[in-house]
Amino acid sequence: MDPSFRDAVYQIVAAIPPGAVSSYGAVARQAGFPRHARFVGRLMSQLPKDTRLPWHRVLRGDGRIALAGTPAGDQQIQRLLDENVTVLGDRVPRQHFQQW
Repeated sequence: MDPSFRDAVYQIVAAIPPGAVSSYGAVARQAGFPRHARFVGRLMSQLPKDTRLPWHRVLRGDGRIALAGTPAGDQQIQRLLDENVTVLGDRVPRQHFQQW
């Protein structure tokens, strides 16, 4: 994977404030690679467990938790709830999405 893309994704994700979320596609667009949403997801899934990067703030474009029903999905939901993000089932309402 192109290191410049990876670095741009990490910077964008790091800038998502607590209480807000973004989508894989929006992060890819901000990084200058509008058709690389899946690569953003791959980068998030490859982060070490002790990362400080707020990977939990990146969701599918429809607001759904991509890994809902798995331990990683449960962890993501809990982290979002800890930041006062509303989670309804496996989805975060649009009001929490960061506007670019």
